[in-house]
Amino acid sequence: MAIKVTNSEIAAKTAAHLLQVEAVKLRPDTPFTWASGWKSPIYCDNRLTLSFPEVRLFVTKSLVQVIKAEYPDVEAIAGVATAGIPQGALVAAELNLPMLYVRSKAKGHGMTNLIEGKITPGQKVVVIEDLVSTGGSSLKAVDDLKKNNFEVLGMAAIFNYGFEVADNNFSEANCELRCLSDYSHLIPTAIEKNYVSEEAKETLNEWRTSPSTWKQ
Repeated sequence: MAIKVTNSEIAAKTAAHLLQVEAVKLRPDTPFTWASGWKSPIYCDNRLTLSFPEVRLFVTKSLVQVIKAEYPDVEAIAGVATAGIPQGALVAAELNLPMLYVRSKAKGHGMTNLIEGKITPGQKVVVIEDLVSTGGSSLKAVDDLKKNNFEVLGMAAIFNYGFEVADNNFSEANCELRCLSDYSHLIPTAIEKNYVSEEAKETLNEWRTSPSTWKQ
C-alpha cells in the first residue's frame, strides 16, 4: 500500500484530538454536502488544530516523528497550499529545515511563481498536507515539485479518509503517504468517546465503501 498510518496509538490519539476540537464533525443522520456534490457523514477541517496550542504541538511533534523515522534524509519541507502551509512551517521549524510551498496554480503577476521559496534542484523534500481525500490536489503538488527537479521522498498528512481510489492514485504516482490517522481509526474512537452511537457504525462504514453513491 502507498498509504499507511503511522501506528495505532498515534492514530487513536490524533483522532481523539480532532474530535475534541471539532476539526472532525460526524453527522450520519444529517449529512454534509461536499463541493464535489457527494453526501458525507463527516466533515474535516484540520486548520482548527492551529487554534489549540496543545493539539497543534501534538500534531507537529507527531509529523516530525514520522518524518524522522520514514525520511531521515530529508533536506526541506514543502507545504501544499493552502492548509498544508502552516503545518509545513511548523514542521520545518521543529526540524530546522528550509521550507517552501506549492500553489494550486501559478501566481498571476510578479514572478508568476508556482513554488514559493528557494528552488534547489535535487533537494530532497517531504510534502506536508493536512487532509487527503482522493489525493488529486496533493499529487499535483508532488508532480509540480518533481518538474522543478526536487526529489520527493514522500508525503506526510494529518488525516485521510481511507478511499481505495486515493491509495491507487498514490501507487500510480509512486509516492508514499504517511498519515497520523484515518477514517478506520477515527470511527472506533468516536464511538468509544460517545461522539456517535454504536448503531451509526454500519452507515458510517457504508459511506467509506461507496462515497460517491451514498445517500444519493
